[in-house]
Amino acid sequence: MALRDELLKVIWHAFTALDVDKCGKVSKSQLKVLSHSLCTVLQVPHNPVALENHFKDDDEGPVSNQGYMPYLNRFILDKVQPNSFDKSDFNRMCWTLCVKKNLNRNNLLISDDDTFKVWCIFNFLSEDVYPLIIVPEEVDYFLRKLTEAMGVNWQQEQFGEYRAHLGAKQCGLSAWEFIELIGSGLFSKGMDRQTLSMAINEVYCELILDVMKQGYMWKKGHKRKNWNERWFLLKPDVISYYVGEDLNDKKGDILLSSKCFVESLPDKDGKKCLLLIKCWDKSFEISASDKKKKQEWIQAIQTAISLLKDQRLPPHKEGRHKRRELRQKLQAEQEEITHRMKELQMANEDKQQELVKMRQELEDAAEQAAFEETKRLQTQVQLQDRFRQELEREKNIREQMEAKVAQKSSELQQNLQRVQELEEMYMRLEEALEDERQARQEEESVRKLQTRLLEEECSKREDLERLHLKQKQTIEMTEAEKQELENQRAMKERALEAAMKQLDELEQERKQALEQYGEVTKKLEMATNKTKNWKAKVAQHEGLLRLIEPGGAKLTVLWSTINQQMLSWESSTLIPNHSTLTPDPMKTHSKRFKGSSADHKLGTSFLHRG
Repeated sequence: MALRDELLKVIWHAFTALDVDKCGKVSKSQLKVLSHSLCTVLQVPHNPVALENHFKDDDEGPVSNQGYMPYLNRFILDKVQPNSFDKSDFNRMCWTLCVKKNLNRNNLLISDDDTFKVWCIFNFLSEDVYPLIIVPEEVDYFLRKLTEAMGVNWQQEQFGEYRAHLGAKQCGLSAWEFIELIGSGLFSKGMDRQTLSMAINEVYCELILDVMKQGYMWKKGHKRKNWNERWFLLKPDVISYYVGEDLNDKKGDILLSSKCFVESLPDKDGKKCLLLIKCWDKSFEISASDKKKKQEWIQAIQTAISLLKDQRLPPHKEGRHKRRELRQKLQAEQEEITHRMKELQMANEDKQQELVKMRQELEDAAEQAAFEETKRLQTQVQLQDRFRQELEREKNIREQMEAKVAQKSSELQQNLQRVQELEEMYMRLEEALEDERQARQEEESVRKLQTRLLEEECSKREDLERLHLKQKQTIEMTEAEKQELENQRAMKERALEAAMKQLDELEQERKQALEQYGEVTKKLEMATNKTKNWKAKVAQHEGLLRLIEPGGAKLTVLWSTINQQMLSWESSTLIPNHSTLTPDPMKTHSKRFKGSSADHKLGTSFLHRG
């Protein structure tokens, strides 16, 4: 890409020179000639049909630079091989096309060859932006190199004045302005043309031809072993030596690589300041004119070898790259600073607007405050009078409140005493309720016992009824079986008597249970009466406490009903009707069982309801 960029810069000058009307377009016939010349110089095979096919839709009209670029890249530049052509011939060809139409030689103090070299240096130092220009920093760099080559001290103040003279109207110089600046002798006053020409040639050799060092030295031959004076030219990858400094008669090359090295040799064969360049196939003995030259050449050759080892660019190209990066960095920083300045300016404007607004608000607030102050002074007198009246009224109210507080304090003491009495009564009431709960628990246990006894009695009665039923069935049997049935009846009567005895025992147990139930009922009534008494006392002392009665009148009525039913059931069970008695004992027992079963069911239902 670096080679392509260098070639495009030179071709741009030629294309611009063909644009006579300066409209950015060139006729197709002129482009044909330019393309053929480029292919010839760049050693690229020329295809005369390619240009016609590429622009066949243009109807022989002019072609712009952008329209010519695809053809140039595809059919010419893509086929260029590095080191396959002479750059000097390529530059000369494009220089010839553009110099006559752009350069005025009347006021120039340099020759045509020096002008060409300055033009080549411009292409090397110019920015990669079209139209091509050279920035003041690169102009400063070139003038420094030029004055050093002439042996003159660089005058930065003079260039500063020139740069200030340019001003901000342009950011750089074109090729022809740059040539006029150098050819006018503004920065080479007091120097003759030959010295200026030698300085331009030295800078040209360094920047364009990549010459790192050049000069006369003696070289020892390989075959005859004789010493001959040669003009040596050091480039990053080769050392060429010529008969003279005009470079017309080239005698050979010393190809450098990363494996080459150079070292100092002791004096021998009457030659001093010797150095040895050792390559992979040959070694070269060279003699410098003095020790200083010898050391300079050794350092220069070592620098070239180190560049090959590190695969770095030549110093002047690397320096140009660094300067461009520095300019781009400075430009980015400048743009960033400009952007920040704009932001700060906008922020400052916003702040100014806010300050104006705040100042207006403060003025309005001051006017409002003055109005409020006047209003406050007017109302202050009224408020003072009102405060005096309020103080007198508050004093009277405070005296009344103190009297009420004293009265409330005495009432509070009384209420505290009443609360203590109520707490004691509440504790006694809790004890009475605990007694009532215990009585209820005893009642529940007695009721469960009575229920169990009634269930056993019911089961016995059902057994007697079944026996009575079987007896009836037995009576209805035939006379033949009567005797046997009589025997069985006797046995059953005996069993019935035993069951009657058990029934009597159960009656006794039931009576005992009723007696226990009566005692429990009396205890429950006593606890209920006691609870009622405590409730009455509490209601007399404080009308706020209302206790829920645990049983109440409904429980009393329920128990009285249960007692009546139990008494009626007992009387109907234990006292038989003599008028309905029969000699048959089974019938008598059957009636008693029936009556007692009904009464038993009735008592059981009442017990469950209770």
